[in-house]
Amino acid sequence: MLIKDHNDGVLEKWRDGVMTQMRVSAVTGAHQICVFEQWCEKGLGAPTHHHAVEEILEVMGGTAEIHVGGETVVVTANQSVLIPAGAQHGFHNVGDDILHVRATIASPIFEGRYEDESEQTRRWVPEF
Repeated sequence: MLIKDHNDGVLEKWRDGVMTQMRVSAVTGAHQICVFEQWCEKGLGAPTHHHAVEEILEVMGGTAEIHVGGETVVVTANQSVLIPAGAQHGFHNVGDDILHVRATIASPIFEGRYEDESEQTRRWVPEF
């Protein structure tokens, strides 16, 4: 049985105003899932992108505006959005507090394709 202590998790700067903590991925021994959390300052979040697999985006604290395809919703703590595989989506903090989200992706390696091709497309890949 693999136990991961998230109390010692490293926060990494994804971009200005957005911090990320990888919780579970191929790096920690997962084979089919990636779970990470992000903390986003006001107005910030994730730009439009898509994954080849489903994602659940759960708001842990704060208020997010999430767009999926042509729909936009406002989501608050203890609410989540199921994002279908291949759907263009993104989110940003529309509240005054720090937005805290947890993302679960049905792949152990994060792969996302962004409109901005300079964005990093793969993260949390194990070293071989």
